[in-house]
Amino acid sequence: MSVQAGRGRAGKRGWWIGLGVGILFTVMMVLASGFMVETTNTDTFCAGCHVMEPFRASWQESVHGGRNPQGVVAQCVDCHLPHGNFVQYLVTKAITGTGDVIANLTIDGSKFDWAANAENNRQHFTYDSACRSCHQNLTPAGLPRGGLIAHRSYLRGDAGRMCTSCHSHVGHRDMLETADRFFGKS
Repeated sequence: MSVQAGRGRAGKRGWWIGLGVGILFTVMMVLASGFMVETTNTDTFCAGCHVMEPFRASWQESVHGGRNPQGVVAQCVDCHLPHGNFVQYLVTKAITGTGDVIANLTIDGSKFDWAANAENNRQHFTYDSACRSCHQNLTPAGLPRGGLIAHRSYLRGDAGRMCTSCHSHVGHRDMLETADRFFGKS
């Protein structure tokens, strides 16, 4: 048996071992990433950051937190991440999560202007695609005339507005008051 033949067999065996390890690693990463996505999709995880605690409390008291006749609960990610494109969802989740961790480490909740942040940024952290994933019928029977006109304009694309333009604090009941109490502002 020549040296070349021995290297060929060892090379093939090494290739198969490498392939097996690669497949095993890929399966483990897929399972771990799915687990991580699910784990980080809960309000319990989001409220793990101190500055998010009052927002979880105000959400729990809202229609979206389960205070509705059907008992439907929308998790944080149901409103605060875009829906439709999974890659966009994951990228936004990573960027938002990183920003939230940094904010938790750097923001003093008692000095931060939560009202200005909500007013100026709510359209950057609540997505129409998220709203529309649950609220598909925007012109239901019994909708007041003003709502019907506004929703029809929105559906035609004439409004130039987002859901949060009109529905500013719908996901969190008394959000600013809850934050002020939590951080000892009033």
